[in-house]
Amino acid sequence: MVDATALRAAFARRLSAMYGTEVPAYNTLVDVAQEVNREVLARMGAGAERLGSIGRVTAERHGAIRVGTPAELAQVARIFGAMGMYPVGYYDLREAASSSVPVVSTAFRPVEEAELAANPFRVFTSMLVTGDRRFFGADLERRLGEFLGARRLFPPRLLDLADRAEAEGGLDEEAAEEFLTLATRAFELSAEPVSRSWYAELERVSAVAADIGGVASTHVNHLTPRVLDIDALYARMSERGITMIDAIQGPPRWDGPDLLLRQTSFRALAEPRLFREDDGRVVQDDLRVRFGEVEARGIAVTPAGRALYDELSAELDAALAGRQVTAEERNAAGAKLWADRVPRGEAELVAADLAYFTFHVLDARPGGAAPADLATLLAGGWVGARPIVYEDFLPRSAAGIFQSNLTSDGAKDVTAAGADFGPEALAGVLGRPLHDPYELYASIRAASLARVRDELGLATQITLPPTRQPGCGSS
Repeated sequence: MVDATALRAAFARRLSAMYGTEVPAYNTLVDVAQEVNREVLARMGAGAERLGSIGRVTAERHGAIRVGTPAELAQVARIFGAMGMYPVGYYDLREAASSSVPVVSTAFRPVEEAELAANPFRVFTSMLVTGDRRFFGADLERRLGEFLGARRLFPPRLLDLADRAEAEGGLDEEAAEEFLTLATRAFELSAEPVSRSWYAELERVSAVAADIGGVASTHVNHLTPRVLDIDALYARMSERGITMIDAIQGPPRWDGPDLLLRQTSFRALAEPRLFREDDGRVVQDDLRVRFGEVEARGIAVTPAGRALYDELSAELDAALAGRQVTAEERNAAGAKLWADRVPRGEAELVAADLAYFTFHVLDARPGGAAPADLATLLAGGWVGARPIVYEDFLPRSAAGIFQSNLTSDGAKDVTAAGADFGPEALAGVLGRPLHDPYELYASIRAASLARVRDELGLATQITLPPTRQPGCGSS
């Protein structure tokens, strides 16, 4: 039996190999990421693996795909469910992006601690909201619905195998091979000609809408390796002559703990595609829709930590509003804000309940009865803390990556009414629970505290420090 974990790891490898043949610059990105990771490991030793073993980091990928309809998204959920990947989080890029990005998204990933450690492959999956009048008029919505309704992204045999794998916890070797072959093939870039006029009509609304609804199949939009020093990678890719987007998205580079997620990419490359003209002729041209993203993952933050991040981001925007600044100047301003407001050490993050950690009993702990509050357990040397990796995404950063790779801003009628399509609607489409990332991180932390309680023989639950907003980062 090939279980879900093995299916997920094998699929990630096959998708990476396939994407590397389609977008050779991706192979360069992976090579540079691994080169940088080896250097960081040599320089920092065990400290480089504070947020995951080098084996996990090297194998780690996140993919991105885009679909057009609720039915297509529900089918995607079945395919990823076979690999132990479940929908986590809700991202509305319609609101996060200043340009026209008419999609809502979720991420399919493992949710259990052991599964994340084994292989944390995740796929950021976006769906068009065709009923949103800010982007699509009634006539275009109707014609787009007809086009999307007539295509078939995933063969019935793939969906049948996916359902069987999820129900039975895996597949026999022969069926697993068939499933992986069909699943990988479903995300290959199609050679079928694209209707020039139809694609152009959608592209005037949004390049993202055209990439989803202007073609007869789906494909991998980008595949993202993880790097331990994203600033070094950014510089090294530029030195190799690969054009990067203007900035690294997410928190600033600073001298405190890495939090949340930093992302960047090389710019979308011109890829040869076949187009069908209105007179029936098939000609070759190119499209720029796929790019090479890379990410550096930090510590998962609590709701209070996320509120602080959002507050600092808004303050930075306000401080720089109306000014032309370079990416480096923006980072310097952001780093100063963080130095004033964000704790510089992991212990302070725990004390303020701003980030998630797991806890473990130390071998060299003191004798005598242990206290039942976490702060004293940590300060007294009974317990140690390890940060929990942030496994999810930032809507603003995702929108920033999307926007940086668009050929135009598209058209967005801000006077029209938007379509109400929130987390509950998305969960209904998926036909399965939409997991809350905070609840997942909190459950991993709670399980570690339960283990500590049992090992120390405590009679009561361990109490967490009260949440507080620090006034100064140098505390």
